[in-house]
Amino acid sequence: MGDCESVAPQLEGEENLIAAAKHIVRALGSNKNLTKDVKKILADLGSQLSDMATIEDEVVEGMKSGIEEQLGVVEEKIMSWETDESMIFDSGPDEASEYLNAIEEARKLIGELENRCLNGEDEKELLRRAHDVLQLAMQRLEDEFKYLLVQNRQPFEPEHMSFRSSEDDSADAGSMVSFGDDSFEESARRYSVSRTSEDCIVDLVHPNVIHDLKSIANSMFMSNYNHECSQAYVIVRKDALDECLFDLEIEKLSIEDVLKMEWGTLNSKIRRWVRAMKVFVRSYLASEKWLCDQIFLELGSARAVCFVEATKAPMLQLLNFAEAISIGSHQPEKLVRFLDMYEVLADLIPDIDAMFLDEAGSSVRIESHEVLKRLADSVRATFLEFKNAVASNTSTNPFAGGGNHPLTRYVMNYISLLVDYKDSLNLLLKNDNGEAATSFSLDSSPSTEDESTSNDSSCGVSAMALHLHSLTSILEANLHEKSKLYRDASLQHFFLMNNIHYMTQKVKNSELQAIFGDKWIRKHNWKFQQHAMDYERATWSSILSLLKDESNSSNSSISRTLLRERLLSFYIAFEDVYKTQTAWVIPDLHLREDLRISTSLKVIQAYRTFVGRQMHHIGEKHIRYNAEDLQDYLLDLFEGSQKSLHNPHRL
Repeated sequence: MGDCESVAPQLEGEENLIAAAKHIVRALGSNKNLTKDVKKILADLGSQLSDMATIEDEVVEGMKSGIEEQLGVVEEKIMSWETDESMIFDSGPDEASEYLNAIEEARKLIGELENRCLNGEDEKELLRRAHDVLQLAMQRLEDEFKYLLVQNRQPFEPEHMSFRSSEDDSADAGSMVSFGDDSFEESARRYSVSRTSEDCIVDLVHPNVIHDLKSIANSMFMSNYNHECSQAYVIVRKDALDECLFDLEIEKLSIEDVLKMEWGTLNSKIRRWVRAMKVFVRSYLASEKWLCDQIFLELGSARAVCFVEATKAPMLQLLNFAEAISIGSHQPEKLVRFLDMYEVLADLIPDIDAMFLDEAGSSVRIESHEVLKRLADSVRATFLEFKNAVASNTSTNPFAGGGNHPLTRYVMNYISLLVDYKDSLNLLLKNDNGEAATSFSLDSSPSTEDESTSNDSSCGVSAMALHLHSLTSILEANLHEKSKLYRDASLQHFFLMNNIHYMTQKVKNSELQAIFGDKWIRKHNWKFQQHAMDYERATWSSILSLLKDESNSSNSSISRTLLRERLLSFYIAFEDVYKTQTAWVIPDLHLREDLRISTSLKVIQAYRTFVGRQMHHIGEKHIRYNAEDLQDYLLDLFEGSQKSLHNPHRL
């Protein structure tokens, strides 16, 4: 209230003064003859007004002199470092603080001069000098900023980033597998990637200089040199990011370079990419974001912009490699690598989205999702290609020895590896359930009609299970076709016994058991056992019929000659089987022993019975082998090494 009362008389006095001045002007205009007293009064008024103008000029001149003096002090401080080769921020906190204070003074002087009406050249010159000294200081700060970032870089060496190229290169020789190569399992497992990785943020720049870097950034931004500061940060950190990729053994490759690569080389590079992605995104980029946030904490959107500008190029380099892989060919042997790439990128998408959340990072965010989609398409296309390759795999010659066909080993080892990716495959293949179920039903053999019927519905069955059922049905159908290449019916059953047994054991003794289920295992156990019995019938039924006792009493009507001929025919047939089937192979030890025992029981029992009853008709000299000899010879079967019998007592 008191303030208002004091202002009112002041305003009233000014109004009265203005009114009086106007009155004097009007009076002078209408009265040309002035008295001496009037002239004296007007002369005194003019003198007072002149004194007031002089005082104002002196005040203005004094202010200008003060600004010039202050500017001189600032110039002296800033120019003193222009001839000094040492770095300001290496000279102690006091020197750095004084330099930053000088910059602050220069900024204030510029503001003060710009707020004045600059009519005189002297004042304009002062403003130019102030801008020049500020620009000089900004150039120096930019150099100091880069210097601190470079000289105080910390080594980035997380424990899970240890790569040894020599090991990778030597392993590559075994990784160049193609469809049907049963070394696929060893190759793929050897290079499988751990999906567990600890996130870690490390100090990429020594913590002791973060305060200085932050002070420099704040000073440059306040001086409207934000672009220069940001560019300095981006340039230095881009170099650091490129060096990180180099340490991770990630090369700059064009899409054309990738598409031209041999699979062995590409396989190695994919493995490195998978390992590098997690390290780079979860550790390095997270640490880079932390560094950027600390330095540009008080500078708004600059944090996001500087981070994106520094990291965009290396991120797109990594994503471009994945894109090149996705648009390449879809050979079956690439599926596991595609899945590795898909899973690691899918796992990192939330991290990428969070780090590149702002508009500045939208291009990286969008490209990451696009590449993930392309990798998903590649997985689906490659899986379909794998099924087609199994179905179309043909042979012109029978597989020697009737053992486990390479195709069987390849397919079963292949799908055993896919169990590790069941979550991803269930997600990626779920849209193909109808196709998978249809294929499974159509490809099932008549003997599995009840099985296919019970599994035909996708209710309660995962997408991956449907596709793997379909795949094994395709494999079985192919094996049946391959078995027809054998002229010997017993070898046809022997071949199918081996391969279906291998399939069954592979499922039974792995995580595939949970996918295929006990019913599938029981059914295929029955299948290979049925083929084993069919083999025995095809091989031994006609031979053992020669030892069939057709007499009803000791007074046999069969002549001794006929008995001796039948025994001789048995020996010839046995020796032929021995020569042939020692070359056959049963890779599984337990199956081999089981079939030998089963065969031995039938053959030796029939032989002992025949010889025991007919010895007095045949005569001892016509007996080439005793039962123990035959039993030992049967133990030579199925070893995969052909042998012949050379009995010294042969007649």
